[in-house]
Amino acid sequence: MPPARSRRHRRRPAPLATLFLVAASVAPATASAEDSDAPLTLSPVTVTGRSTDAAPAGLALDRPNSGGSRLDLTPLETPASIEVISGRTIRDRGQTSVTEAVTQNATGFTTLAAPGNGGTSLATRGFAGHGSVMQLYDGTRLYVGSGTVTFPFDTWSTERIEVLRGPASVLYGEGAIGGVVNVVPKRPTPGFRNEAMVAIGTDGTRRAAAGSGGPVSEKLSYRLDVGGNRSDGWVDRGDNKSLAVSGAVKLQATPDLAVTLSNDYGDQQPQEYFGTPLIAGRLDRALRHRNFNVADGEIRYRDNWTQMKAEWAVSDALTLRNTAYHLTSHRHWKNVESYAWNAANRRVLRDSYIEIYHDQRQVGDRFDATWRSSLFGMKNELVGGFDLNRIEFTHANNSPYGGSSTVDPFDPVPGLFLNSAGTTPRSRSRTRQYSLFAEDRLSLTPQLSLVGGIRHDAPTVERRDLVTGTSYTKDFRATSWRTGAVYEVMPGLALYGQYATAVDPVGNLISLSPTQKDFDLSTGRQVEIGVKQSFLELRGEWTLAAYRIVKDKLLTTDPNRPGVTMQVGRQSSRGLEASLSLGLWEGVRVDVNGALLRAKYDDFTQSVSGRAVSYAGNVPTGVPERTANVWANWAFLPDWEVRAGLQYVGKTYADAANSSVRPAYTVVNAGLDYRPTGNTKLSLRAFNLFDEVYAVAGSTNSWVLGRPRSAELAFSMTF
Repeated sequence: MPPARSRRHRRRPAPLATLFLVAASVAPATASAEDSDAPLTLSPVTVTGRSTDAAPAGLALDRPNSGGSRLDLTPLETPASIEVISGRTIRDRGQTSVTEAVTQNATGFTTLAAPGNGGTSLATRGFAGHGSVMQLYDGTRLYVGSGTVTFPFDTWSTERIEVLRGPASVLYGEGAIGGVVNVVPKRPTPGFRNEAMVAIGTDGTRRAAAGSGGPVSEKLSYRLDVGGNRSDGWVDRGDNKSLAVSGAVKLQATPDLAVTLSNDYGDQQPQEYFGTPLIAGRLDRALRHRNFNVADGEIRYRDNWTQMKAEWAVSDALTLRNTAYHLTSHRHWKNVESYAWNAANRRVLRDSYIEIYHDQRQVGDRFDATWRSSLFGMKNELVGGFDLNRIEFTHANNSPYGGSSTVDPFDPVPGLFLNSAGTTPRSRSRTRQYSLFAEDRLSLTPQLSLVGGIRHDAPTVERRDLVTGTSYTKDFRATSWRTGAVYEVMPGLALYGQYATAVDPVGNLISLSPTQKDFDLSTGRQVEIGVKQSFLELRGEWTLAAYRIVKDKLLTTDPNRPGVTMQVGRQSSRGLEASLSLGLWEGVRVDVNGALLRAKYDDFTQSVSGRAVSYAGNVPTGVPERTANVWANWAFLPDWEVRAGLQYVGKTYADAANSSVRPAYTVVNAGLDYRPTGNTKLSLRAFNLFDEVYAVAGSTNSWVLGRPRSAELAFSMTF
């Protein structure tokens, strides 16, 4: 392997001015185009002359969605906080990852992305991590293994992202007390739609993607999307690349029966960066581009999702749907992951030489039936069904992760990976899960409706320690429910209220450790009230929500016996969330959202140096209490449009004692689009325009930093 480059020999990122000059020199004949995907429906695209389509805008309060209800209700009809982010909006704003799309657009979501969680961990409403904020792909979840989820990650093939804030266990089972993110991919359409894109950027970034869809015959249609990214990264030895492929075929067997077979594949090799050590508790900006990992470090994730969906409209009153799926994930890490400043010798101590393999396989089937009828003369919609899963998970590692080394913080010699224990399979689990669910909407009057749901989950976990030969079997049972009401004061203005319950695992079910097997699932409950309105003929939309969530049965230390763990802890949050999307006048739109919350441990104790220390009243780790997003776009000339976005994230704490603070940060992004023809577009984008130095995750000793200022020039087209 070639020697690692030091920072002083590393290619410097091209300045932003260089890319602006490149943009100015590109001839209109080679400029590019914009995709034309609608925010919620896959409709045919016909290009005739110059496109006059504006980017899908607003909060989509009047569009049906599947993320917040199985009844395909609109956000106005649902007693919950729901947002829909269109794929076109995401791509217009240059958001190439799902994490960026959610945190820069959705209200109250922030990232805790790090290699250990697959770069996808989120926080919302005072709760953080994959065990509390669930992520779905096309309505299906891959169960969390050892705190990690690695798919979906790329936004090129995304039709929309549906976000539900607040408990969602009644819809998707355990692990969703904070919220749910559902990424919906593009799927076959009856009309042709083709797109292509290429981009170059700072740090040696190269991106290319293409997509095609349309009819093969009268009854058969297809969709295929491929996207690839490469970059030198913004830290030393930060080379990274990814490939995402999404394909589907749809058979419209009869006007009432459709079957769709899809396969989605992702291969990621992210930059092998595990954070920047703090010097005497502070971040030294001179270390911003240093990489403290070993020279032969490795991170790779490979995911494959195969699904077959069938939908049969038996009659106007009855619809049957079934989804069968086979999901696999293979992950590998080989890195030194922990860095701490040693004041005595003024060097950085590196330890936790960790090699881990995840081998995960999930097979399942989900069926539901929707019945539309009347009950005592009132309109009623009822859906009921079941979900079956079988998950196999094998964990290989080199525990106890021995080895250590020290390096100069300003000129670290990477060295090679140390593996004294050897990497072997250590545990294997098999999880079988079934659930029954139902949801109902009863329209008492044309203005007032009641919406309720219930779900019963019954997972069984079998885990075997492959080193000692010990094993256990654990059965869990949980029933969650919600009920709410929506009152339409006048057309387009709705008031709502909801009470919901939820369950979270104390760890990840499929990788539950033997020390946690005897604990119950954590339980939660939420009360939420709010108002939603669309006005000015849908040019304006706004929402306001207030909530309180309480989560019980946290693991906590016995105050009288610091070595004993109990399950009596409590955590709570209360907050306000608001969003506004407004078309001020033709060609000008502003999107604003913000969240204020008070999150705290109500009853939480940890053992510190052999004694029990209470952290009651402290803010949970990784949870900011202030967040905001602002986007504005202005079509200032024919074929020209400029946009700017601001993301604010308040301070967070790296430990339960609240002794280590990660500062608040503000990131500004901007873009300029030029459309030389109706089906081409040239886009110049700048990210972190003012080069804010900020941390998105980390510990008390080191921080995972966000990317510095960067830019790209993209050419896209439809045909």
